[in-house]
Amino acid sequence: MTDGFLSIDSTGIAGHANLGWGHHSDCADGMPANHLRIAIGWLPIAAVLAAAGWFALSFDREPAAARLVAAAAPTKPVLMASTVGLANEPAFDPTSSEAIVPAQPAPIDRLTISSQSWRRGGLGSKAFVTMTLRNDNGYAVKDIGIACAFLRPDGSHLTNRSRVIPDVINMKSRKTFVRLHVGFVNVNAAKAKCSTVAARHI
Repeated sequence: MTDGFLSIDSTGIAGHANLGWGHHSDCADGMPANHLRIAIGWLPIAAVLAAAGWFALSFDREPAAARLVAAAAPTKPVLMASTVGLANEPAFDPTSSEAIVPAQPAPIDRLTISSQSWRRGGLGSKAFVTMTLRNDNGYAVKDIGIACAFLRPDGSHLTNRSRVIPDVINMKSRKTFVRLHVGFVNVNAAKAKCSTVAARHI
């Protein structure tokens, strides 16, 4: 009887030990190891997805913040400038305001050439102009600049020549200048047209 008990007990223990180390131990140790390998395999993918999500969120926030700053920036200086301008602008006082003096006409506006002619000299290469200048200003003028355009026989433009006349023309008077040398001209020049371009008030 004791042998049978011992036999059953030892068999049971042996069977239990067999079961634990054969089948149960493999399942208990194998399952966590598989889960651990799967978890480690998914870890880089999860990290990449998390980084992509963080980058997308931060990229989306920055333009929105920039747009808010850009939209708000122009309005503040305009309001401040208009407020300061209104506060510091003095009221209009007709008694203390200065009269606006109309601009005086330039001396050239009332200095005209009433008659003119020209001729060649110096073997045909020099142009001499005879003209009468009329000063309708209320003051004398001097250092009168004239410009002459020379034309071909068909009327097309050929060349320009100019000079300054240092003489004085009194107010409301005229003066004739004879044979003024205005420069050298081409032999094809047939006509000349002169005009005043500058004068100095004295």
